[in-house]
Amino acid sequence: MALFTHLHHICIVVHDLEKSVAYYESIGIGPWFDYPKGGRYLEFEVPNREASDAMRYKCVQLQNVQIQLCQPDRQDSPQRRFLDEHGEGVYHLGFEVPDRDAAEAEGRALGLEVIARGRRQDLSGFCYFDTARQAGVVLEVRTSPSPMDSEDAVKRLTGHG
Repeated sequence: MALFTHLHHICIVVHDLEKSVAYYESIGIGPWFDYPKGGRYLEFEVPNREASDAMRYKCVQLQNVQIQLCQPDRQDSPQRRFLDEHGEGVYHLGFEVPDRDAAEAEGRALGLEVIARGRRQDLSGFCYFDTARQAGVVLEVRTSPSPMDSEDAVKRLTGHG
């Protein structure tokens, strides 16, 4: 599987979400929507759960890619450290993959360390790799929620499908 071929989104860390959205809208980029952080995760491993829960996101879907704006709060997180050390800018690139679990395993096999990961019952989820020093940016693989029902997802997870 090629991990990094289908760019889904660009995530930009900002100090002030409302100010950034207003600027983008002033130059014709919008409409913006709240990132749907919902959905219960079966697995959720992040450096700081409280900081992750407190992060605010706005997104815009362009014709070819999504832009995400992320405003971390003051709690310690990779995004907060990035903002403090580098200022506003691109924190990660998110790539869509058909199978998050297989993509994470392939990334690990390539020697990529995992920063954060999560998986929902429907097999959607994310995995951030620690690639900033080598790639200049964090790389993420993600699988978007699909219409597949929960029973099919459980069968796939357990190998009984």
